[in-house]
Formats: sequence, C-alpha cells, structure tokens
Amino acid sequence: MSDFDAIDSLLDAVGPQAELPPCHVRRELRERARLSKAQVARALGVSPSTLSGWESGRDPAGEIRTRYAYLLDGLNAKLATETATETATETETETETETESATETESVPAVEQPVTSGTAATATPLSSPDLGQDGDEGGDGEDVELLVAPEPCVLCGRPAGQRVAGFAQHLTPADCRPTATGAPAAPPAGQSTGHTSKAPPRTTRPARATKGSTRATKGSKGPARHAFQEPSGPVDLIREAVQGALAEHRGDVDAATAVLVKRAIPDAMRLLDETRKGARYDVIAHPWIPDILKKQTARGADQIWEARPKWTRHELPPGRHQVTALDINGAYLSALKTHLPLGRLEHSTGLAHDRRRSGVHLITPPEWEHEAVLPNPIGQRDEPGPLWVTEPTLRLLLRLSGPRHQLCAPPQIHESYTSGATENLLEKFRIALKDARDTAIEQGDTVTLEYVKAMYSKFVSTMGESNYNRELYRPDWMHLIRSQAFANLWLKALKAHDEGLAVVRAMGTDELHVIGDWRRVFAEGRAVTEVKVKDTYTAGTDAAEHEGEGE
Repeated sequence: MSDFDAIDSLLDAVGPQAELPPCHVRRELRERARLSKAQVARALGVSPSTLSGWESGRDPAGEIRTRYAYLLDGLNAKLATETATETATETETETETETESATETESVPAVEQPVTSGTAATATPLSSPDLGQDGDEGGDGEDVELLVAPEPCVLCGRPAGQRVAGFAQHLTPADCRPTATGAPAAPPAGQSTGHTSKAPPRTTRPARATKGSTRATKGSKGPARHAFQEPSGPVDLIREAVQGALAEHRGDVDAATAVLVKRAIPDAMRLLDETRKGARYDVIAHPWIPDILKKQTARGADQIWEARPKWTRHELPPGRHQVTALDINGAYLSALKTHLPLGRLEHSTGLAHDRRRSGVHLITPPEWEHEAVLPNPIGQRDEPGPLWVTEPTLRLLLRLSGPRHQLCAPPQIHESYTSGATENLLEKFRIALKDARDTAIEQGDTVTLEYVKAMYSKFVSTMGESNYNRELYRPDWMHLIRSQAFANLWLKALKAHDEGLAVVRAMGTDELHVIGDWRRVFAEGRAVTEVKVKDTYTAGTDAAEHEGEGE
C-alpha cells in the first residue's frame, strides 16, 4: 500500500486554487490604488511583464497565485472601505440639506422614506425583523436584526439598534450622522460593507495586524497614499539596487557587482515598466511572430540577416601608417533608439517602403562597388540573391541610394512583415540607462557602470528565444536593435571616409580602425556620443601585418 500512500499524500497536497477576479478587475484594482506595475510586481517577486500578462488574460498558478489573490483581496477591501467612508460623508451632506427644509410635523414614518440610490444603507428601513425576509420590502432582500444592546454603526460610528446583513448600521440616512470627531468608523479589516456585495470574494489568509487599515475623511477627497506607493523614478531604481547590493555585501564591490549582473535581466524589465508609465503605446510582450523569425532548429538561427560588419581593407595607401582602433561607446545603448513595430506584424507584397511602419523585408540588395574603401552595408554575404533584412538595414540602403550619396541603386523590396512603428518606444528606458551610465563614469562608480552595461546588453540579447527572459518574446525587436547598432557603426565609417580618413577595418558594433587625424572628426571620451582609443599600430609597406579579430 506504500504506492497508494504516496499517491494519497500527493492528492492531499493538491488543494483548491485561490479565486481570482476577471482580468479587467485586476487591472482596475491596481489603477484605482494608484500602484504601478513595477511596484506590484516587486511585492509579488515577479517581473512587470508577468503582471501585464495576468492583467491581459493569463492566470498564475501555485503559491504565486495565492499571493496574487491575497493582494487583490486586500486592495478590494481597502478601496471598499474608502468608498464607504466617502459615500457616508456625501450622504451626511445630502441629509443635512433635506432635514433643514422639512418640519417635524411633516415627518413620515421611516418605513415610507425611500433610500437614495448609491447611499451606504442599501436595506429598506424596517420596524421588525419579520419584515423584508422575502426581498419584497427590502432593497436587496437583506435580513434586519434588532440588537439587545446597541453597537457602533459601521458607517458613522454612533450606536445603532439594528444589524443589516450582519453589520450594525442605522436604517435611515437621518439617523446616520458622524461622530463629533468627524471621522466615520470603518468596518474591521477583512470585512466589506453591504453596498459592496458584488465585489470579488475575500481570499482565506492568515490574520495579521494591518497598520492604518482605515482612513479618516475630513472633507478632502484628494489621492491617498497606499502601502506600495514609492516616489522612486527610473534612475532611482538603479541607484537603490546598487546601494542595496553594496549594503548586503558590506561594501564588497566585486560581490555586489556579481549579484547585480546576475539579476540584470529582471531588473531591466522592471526598469522598462517604470519608464513606460503614461506611455501612448502598450508593449506587446508575446505577439504573433511569422515563421521567418523563428529558429529553424533548436541550435540554429532564423532567416533574418542583421548585416553585421566584418570587413578589412585589402589594400592600404602606399607607405607606413599609424592606425588607430577606435572603440564606439555604448553601441547597443544608442541602438535602442530605432523604429520598433508596435502591433502584430502584417504581411504585404510588392509595396513601396512606408516610413511610418517597421519590420523585416525580403529584398534583393543592390550591387556594392566601393568594397575597396568602404564595407558593404549588408555585411559580408557569400550567397547572392534575395534575403530578409531588418528595417535599419533597409533604411540605410535607401539612404545610400538617395540623391545625397548616390552610392548604390535602390534595393528591390519583394515582401514585408511590418506594423505601425515609433522610434521613441524605448527612449525613456534608454535615457534612464544613459543618465545612470554618465553619472557612474563621472563618479568613478564601477559597480553601477557594470550593472547598467549588463542591463542593456542582456536586455537586447535575451528578448528573442531565450531561456533567461521568458517575459519578453520579441525576436523582431532584437534583430532591429542589433541591426541599428551595425548601421550606426557603418555610418561612422562613412563619416570618417567623407572627412578624408582612410577606413581600415569595421567589426561588429563598436570597432572602427582608421588612418589619419580622427580627433577632428570624432570627439574623444567615454560618453555614448564619443569614442575612445582601443589600440594603435602601424600598417602598410614595410610594416608588420597587424593581427587580431577584435569585435
């Protein structure tokens, strides 16, 4: 029977799942409480994108489901309490106006007074507990119980001789007056008033003392501060994370850096959510993706060509030359500013390029006749014919074929997968990282510098098919951002060429080798708009061949 005992033990461990309100109610509760996705996600120990999924149609499971239900339940209780308090205050004002115009001789019995719609007292006043049991006389068919000893009214705090639907309260608005302090008493934590009977059911949870579970209303309806509210901004999130890691490891820079780099991906997602507050567009974390953007095999690649530069000049000008290898700062960080599709990618064929849209395109690239002095804009490709390229690559080719440069013929577009796009989708995210990076460099803060670098580099590299970031599946964005970094490097090579420098090598996202006075063309420094020297060497006639394949 040991096998059956093990099965019984397993079955005993499977309990009923906590009930969750509908998706739109979850979001409404959070927004009414003035909580950001980042704040709630941090309290639950998940990423903001996971929370977005729960508010859009997906449901959590296991322990996290219970915790999420507990949070929603608490928000519902607090908001219901505040609503009851504000409603009672409004009722008091209306009642005082009505009673001033009425005389005592014209008063009617309580049973004949109608209950104003929207007031806290939803049951029709009754003089006996035997009345209203069928729901014909009472507003909602609620039971009214006469109390032997008066109890505090849940709406105004004054003694009440009746209990409606299990709560002590006055039956008429005229009797329901605030106490001398002007602060209506709220129902105990964990209970809801009669007028919120349609709210989601409370989740069973361990009792705990809640400080400040009730709020006194003193004529003000301004926004209340809630438990999860924080004044932090995007840069504050980065600073607080660094300070917390250093405090946890007692100032050990290496240990703090290692911890921050390890959690760079979820922290980047949290920062993204923080910077998206009030944005015009919602980030779709898991849209439909065409097959060309899916890996053909488990360890293979998809069909998108990113045009990564890997070019070395075959012949240098006669003589010996001093070559400077320049390092482009924050290549991927700068590339976050690119046209990203917002909605589902839509297929089209044979249409002219629309600059209001972005995506991937099947093109036949033009012939490139400047290989001797400049790299091919589509990178080093061995196979001729059509290929799928990204928006930055297509825009670069169209720019080079235009009247200003006239370096090649226009590419031929066969078909596309595109959507409406914006260049500023990640702009606040980029600026927050850039500002933190600039401050870290200025202060010599190596911990923050490495942390920020890991955030934007890992954010880009894991937004495709990655086991390290399950919250954002946008291989189209990943290819577009990478291609933008490659296009940015190519444009720097073109600028150097146009300014009279000899371009010797262009590699990856951040390596550009030139001959000549590069300082009159590029500003030197560590900012993202500047370059720094990575290496210097001699090349040309009678000079040793420089080796190395730096990326």
